[in-house]
Amino acid sequence: MQIRDLPFTDPGEPDVRSGPRFLYWLGRNQLGGQLKSLAWGLLHQCGIAGLPLTVGFAVQAAVDRSGSRLALAAALNVLLGVAIAVGEMMLHRTAVTNWITAAARVQQLLARKTAELGSVLTRRVAAGEVVAVSTGDVEKIGWFVEALSRFAAAAAALVIICVGLLVYQPALGIVVAIGVPVLALAVLPLLPRATKRADIQREKAGRATELASDTVAGLRVLRGIGGEELFLGRYREASQEVRRAAVRSARMWSLISAVQVLLPGLLLITVVLYGAHLALDGRIAVGELVTVYSAVTLMLYPLQHFEEIAMAYSFSRPSAKRAARVLAIQRVTDPAGTDTGVPSGPERALPSGDLYDPATGLLAPEGRFTAVVCGDPDAAGRLADRLGGHAAESDGLASVLLGGVALDGLALDSARTVVLVQDKDPVLLSGTLRELLDVPSSGQVEAADALAAAQCGDVLEALAQASADDGQDPMSTRITERGRSLSGGQRQRLALARSLVADPEVLVLDEPTSAVDSHTEARVADGIKRLRAGRTTVVFTSSPLLLDLAERIVFVHDGEVASVGVHRELVHTDARYRAVVTRETDEEESKTMSQAASRTTSRTMEKVEESA
Repeated sequence: MQIRDLPFTDPGEPDVRSGPRFLYWLGRNQLGGQLKSLAWGLLHQCGIAGLPLTVGFAVQAAVDRSGSRLALAAALNVLLGVAIAVGEMMLHRTAVTNWITAAARVQQLLARKTAELGSVLTRRVAAGEVVAVSTGDVEKIGWFVEALSRFAAAAAALVIICVGLLVYQPALGIVVAIGVPVLALAVLPLLPRATKRADIQREKAGRATELASDTVAGLRVLRGIGGEELFLGRYREASQEVRRAAVRSARMWSLISAVQVLLPGLLLITVVLYGAHLALDGRIAVGELVTVYSAVTLMLYPLQHFEEIAMAYSFSRPSAKRAARVLAIQRVTDPAGTDTGVPSGPERALPSGDLYDPATGLLAPEGRFTAVVCGDPDAAGRLADRLGGHAAESDGLASVLLGGVALDGLALDSARTVVLVQDKDPVLLSGTLRELLDVPSSGQVEAADALAAAQCGDVLEALAQASADDGQDPMSTRITERGRSLSGGQRQRLALARSLVADPEVLVLDEPTSAVDSHTEARVADGIKRLRAGRTTVVFTSSPLLLDLAERIVFVHDGEVASVGVHRELVHTDARYRAVVTRETDEEESKTMSQAASRTTSRTMEKVEESA
């Protein structure tokens, strides 16, 4: 895999049973890149390992005053230098490729999961955690995948050096062969504590990131209620906890680094003292002592990779665990998992008909404008997701039916073709207005008609003034990320226009006019009803202006349909409906009910007197 070939056509199906399994799955899917990196790493490490031999050979040649052998040693040194240079260059190239490839694969998996779940994702996991996974965690996962092949090359080089020293000089080689495993394994008792501290640091950092993300997302509301300083204080406290955890973690890694400097130094001293004793006794030559000494010195370099792989794993494991937790979230589907009840083949037709939710009893007749009133906004959001074929969680509730066909049993693309759900806080991606409205659609609704129905005239005027074209074409004006250059009402109306252009079989709108004034809201409501005539439209709202235009109103209370009718009827006959729509307090509701009861009693007494 080359970087120029990214993104993947298909990133694959990850093993998300645990963090380590996810890391193993990533490494296995990049086996070719890992083997390339291992091969270049071995060339680099073996080139370094061969230097002591040529240096010792050159020293011995100088002692023996052999010019030919000295020239041969010089030639070998040059050859090893080329091997080291080429090996290190290609090792870095392939290792970085592995890093970027792993990070790109994880980001593609996250993007696919986000597209699959939509707004349901942030209902099941905090938005800050998704941000943390897609930024810092992706980098740490890529670091471990990249370090793995370099560690394997370093470990193989150490084995080769130890075996070579045993063959070259058994007396000193056995000391090195015993000492190197001790050096490599000496830090193992410290790793659990270091890993634990690193996990605590990552956990605290993740919570701080979530808190920061949520605070920024709700900054306008916090300023409105005067809670900005309170949340900033919480973030400062969380940030200090991260700093303290990072210091504790750094102390353990510093101790591990110190151990990996101290023990190799002790081994080097031992080899020199014992080698000098052997040289004085005439059991080894001076060149052999230099060779062994140089080999032990150069072994410190591959030993550093043991510390790096331990650190990379300790940091990437919790990151992989978080990524696996997000990727493990599944769209709740029918056990069959495929288009249940929908004919297959070229004549396959998408379902149509009444939209019915067996869990609540909500029925939206085909081709009619239905308004749904819920006292709990969160419950309304969850119900809207259910109507779009996205159950909040696997709770055993029956699937929503469209024309008798279970939406949870439809393939994702089929479900989204027939039912479109616009969240109460829709997102506008950066790009021109023309690109924003260029969405998969039936082709029956023009962009101009959708913009007019959503009352986007003032938005078009503002975009025309900001247009870079000479003709001041608002469709070519670039909209900033998330539409930050627009007001909340303008963003909401543009998102509504985008949904109207799509013209799905069923359109579900969750509070589509919550950010606009009453005058504009009335015109938007009329535009929706006019443009969606003959199409099934479900609007979650408590606005009397929208409710008055609805052909059918369903009032949902405590997760069940409590009453059905039209606005002017329900507002007089259902006290709970009236309390939600008119926002009456309990005291006002009791007073209204008492007055109604008094009027009823008075009328009854009058009729009795007339009869008498």
